[in-house]
Amino acid sequence: MSKKVLVFGEVRDGELRNVSYEAIAAAKQVADGGEVVGLVLGESVQNLASNLIYYGADRVITVEDSQLKSYTPDAYSQAVMQVIDAEQPDGFILGHTALGKDLSPRIAAKLKSGLISDAVRIEEDGFIRPIYSGKAFEKLVVNEGLILATIRPNNITTLEKDESRSGEIVSMNVEIKDLRTIVKEVIRKAVGGVDLSEAKIIVSGGRGVKSSEGFKPLQELADLLGGAVGASRGACDAEYCDYSLQIGQTGKVVTPDLYIACGISGAIQHVAGMSSSKVIVAINKDPEAEIFKIADYGIVGDLFEVVPMLIEELKAIAVS
Repeated sequence: MSKKVLVFGEVRDGELRNVSYEAIAAAKQVADGGEVVGLVLGESVQNLASNLIYYGADRVITVEDSQLKSYTPDAYSQAVMQVIDAEQPDGFILGHTALGKDLSPRIAAKLKSGLISDAVRIEEDGFIRPIYSGKAFEKLVVNEGLILATIRPNNITTLEKDESRSGEIVSMNVEIKDLRTIVKEVIRKAVGGVDLSEAKIIVSGGRGVKSSEGFKPLQELADLLGGAVGASRGACDAEYCDYSLQIGQTGKVVTPDLYIACGISGAIQHVAGMSSSKVIVAINKDPEAEIFKIADYGIVGDLFEVVPMLIEELKAIAVS
């Protein structure tokens, strides 16, 4: 049975995040031939709407308001609820990002609806999500009411971009009032480079990196590969790097195409955040390290010798 599915287009630094396009692909499966409607909130977002059309949305709703310039739970949930009331969709899909993880349960509570979080794929009538730190998977099916779900970035393949597609783009006015939180200014730590949660390649360091200086060759390797740098909690606790790079059960959960673990022992807390990576390469001088049990390729050796060798080989390939 065809459905109308609303998709949240998440904006960061004036651009739509890639997970928004992945959510459209997921919505297409859920809609089963029905209508996929994109939703973009912000202060000035009209120019972003066409991108959702190019990636598969049939129609896009934009909501522009100065109070939506920065994310706040009150303002965004009020805006989303008014769109849901007007559209009456059968489903609402968001990315399983920091914003999505905060907004989706608020919407679920307001609608008195269930919530499927962190889905990695869709099979027929259900959503598949990992449980027990990725050791098993469960299938969740919504039998009645709104289908509300978040999807993990880098798991559902986007549809091919087609700039010849056209669709209706409409602007909707909402009433936002009684805000308990007002964001005056957003100051981000300057980590730069590729967004860790959406990176296709991640070079990650653990306690074996030994110091903040030890992360420099990892950053160089990541730059050559067009990837991002991550870290284990141990490296963050030792103040080798910022906690914004932490991957694991208490950090970010990532699913890159390639994950290179340098000097990481393979503690279960870290593995929970990266075990779903498509290809895992482990570099560790301890042949008994737990990380080798989940690695597709293992290099037993000192990372301070192996990583520079990889860098030189990549540079040689680039020149040739």
